[in-house]
Amino acid sequence: MEEIKELFTTGNIVAICGFIAKPLVLLIICKLVIGVFMKIAGAIMEKSKLEKGVYGFVKTAFKIILWAIAIIIIADSCGVNTASLVTVLGVITLALSLAFQNIMTNIFSGITILISKPFKSGDYVEIAGVGGTVKEIELMRTTLKTPDGKIEMIPNGDVCASRITNYSVEPLRRVEIKVSASYEASTEAVQKAIFEVIEKDARIKKDDANKATVRLSAYNANDIEYTVRMWVDSADYWNVYFDVLETIRESFAKNGIEFSYPHVVVHNGK
Repeated sequence: MEEIKELFTTGNIVAICGFIAKPLVLLIICKLVIGVFMKIAGAIMEKSKLEKGVYGFVKTAFKIILWAIAIIIIADSCGVNTASLVTVLGVITLALSLAFQNIMTNIFSGITILISKPFKSGDYVEIAGVGGTVKEIELMRTTLKTPDGKIEMIPNGDVCASRITNYSVEPLRRVEIKVSASYEASTEAVQKAIFEVIEKDARIKKDDANKATVRLSAYNANDIEYTVRMWVDSADYWNVYFDVLETIRESFAKNGIEFSYPHVVVHNGK
């Protein structure tokens, strides 16, 4: 009992209160300072117009760093060896980074995509061999909707490591079609039949800078190949591509031009 009474002497109580009060005051101060820093950082990030995904990640990371510093300051005030604490925190951080390496790669790749903006929602792109419309860009993955209605979720690490083709950035896109005709049809007749199709389609650009061309491009075993190049609005690409293919067939029939097909010429040996 005497030992317990000694613990609660005025001197000990003052010492205990002092021991508790110092880190408690520091905690309150750190909380206030962190609150001020977070408001300033939030205002700066809002002015920078960062994407929501990047904003949330940076805000959380900044808050964690500030609290880690605060814990070290409070621990130092309590007489804890902060050098050892920093070492332990470093080891824990390293272990976590190794354990979640793929996750962190995807997250930092997602931040890179959101900041550099190689594409945005609604763009038609080709990534890692997958073509589709960008539906959503998240920190971990990018979601595409393919033309046949499938949803492809590509990890952002793969997105950054792949070649990205964005078909929506430029307002115009060139349509290129290969057409074959028989050797019996003259080049002039084939070109005339194809240009008739081009002239009737208002979606195909007719100005000098984007003039359509029809050129003989190859002599094959059974036919002559022609390359048709036309400029259209990016949104009209596929409709023009298929419509022109169908209409060329009708124009060839109208102008008496035959499509060739594989055939064998047999010579009489006599």
